[in-house]
Amino acid sequence: MDKPTHLIEFETMLLGRHLYLNSPRAGGRLERSAYIVLSRIRMEGPMSIGQLSDAFGLDASTLNRQTAAMLRGNLVERIADPDGGIARKFRITAEGERRLDSHRRESVQGLERVMAGWEPEEVAAFAAYLKRFNTDIENLDERPWPRP
Repeated sequence: MDKPTHLIEFETMLLGRHLYLNSPRAGGRLERSAYIVLSRIRMEGPMSIGQLSDAFGLDASTLNRQTAAMLRGNLVERIADPDGGIARKFRITAEGERRLDSHRRESVQGLERVMAGWEPEEVAAFAAYLKRFNTDIENLDERPWPRP
C-alpha cells in the first residue's frame, strides 16, 4: 500500500462498510438500492425502467426486481407517462418521500456526529473533494448524476 491510490481504495472500501453500518436502522430503513433509485426519481421526476437502466447502467431484470420491491413497499407507483410516451413510469409516493426524507435526515445526523470535531472548512473541503471524485467517475462512465 505504498501508492496513494491503494490507500484511497482501502479507505473507500471501509467507507462503504461504515456508511452501511451507520445508516438508519429504525423501522424506516430503506434498502440501499431503494434509497438510490428514490433519490434519482425525486431529482428527475417519473422514470421508466429504460430510463432507470440508462441512468444506472443496470439491466432491466435487476431494475424490475428492485422496483417490484419498492411497489410492494408503497415507495413508488406506476403511472402513465406524463409526456405521452408508451412506457409506464415510476413515481415516488408520499410514503416513499417520507421514508426517503427520514433516511436522509438520519444519515446526515450520523455524518454530523462523525464530523463533530471537524472545522467547517474541513467539512466543506471534504464535500468538494467527494463531489469532484464522484463527478470524475460519472464522466468516465458517461452517466452524470443530476445535482441540485
